[in-house]
Amino acid sequence: MKRAFFAALVACSVAVAGDAGAETTAEDGQGAHGAASPVVVELFTSQGCSACPPADALLAEIAPRRDIIALSLHVDYWDYLGWSDIFAQSAFTDRQRGYARIAGERAVFTPQMIVAGATILPDVTPAVLEGAIAAAAAHPAAPVRLQVRRQGEALHVALSAEAGPLPDGTVVQLVRYLPNVRVDIPQGENAGRSFDYSNVVIAWNALGAWDGQGPRAFDVALKGPEPAVVIVQAARETPDGPLPGPILAAARVD
Repeated sequence: MKRAFFAALVACSVAVAGDAGAETTAEDGQGAHGAASPVVVELFTSQGCSACPPADALLAEIAPRRDIIALSLHVDYWDYLGWSDIFAQSAFTDRQRGYARIAGERAVFTPQMIVAGATILPDVTPAVLEGAIAAAAAHPAAPVRLQVRRQGEALHVALSAEAGPLPDGTVVQLVRYLPNVRVDIPQGENAGRSFDYSNVVIAWNALGAWDGQGPRAFDVALKGPEPAVVIVQAARETPDGPLPGPILAAARVD
């Protein structure tokens, strides 16, 4: 478990990006122009899990909301059941196990939702989810100002902390995802069924550490049409190393 958190942050090559197009899309995170940061909802799921389709559908329902950043992370530990999830990554399994370790849980399961990097839902239902989202929005983890701007294949990220230093191990992360994709599943527990998935994460990379003691900026080459999310997340230190902690801010660019 020592590398569970950072193993999920696949090494990312950060390059200075020039102007690659005329179109600009911008969205502000917490503190920018008084706007609250969207609440990040992570769903750990699998195409090989017969219990997951209702949770996948719930994520699809909330995905269009602008007060939420809903992300679907496909894990690989059910691949042995007859169907290998085409979006599964071991890094996402490691990330889920990191959350479980923090919560004192000995096992992971699907479907599972985690809100704001801090609240593991006891059940994936609309009522439980809405309550957790409301609580996270009412009590943000830290006053972080996060601004992102995309122009063509260039992404600019600007950060500042409005209340001094951040927790040790805070990492700025870049997520890419597929907004909508339909998958036919010929084998396994869901054999013969087709599903529409929303906000399927295909990459989750670390841009760099940030202590919050001064402004920080990243200029990243952002290739491909997929939307991006920038997440600022604290780490929780354990005897075995850092594990994922509360999400301090997040912003999305389409």
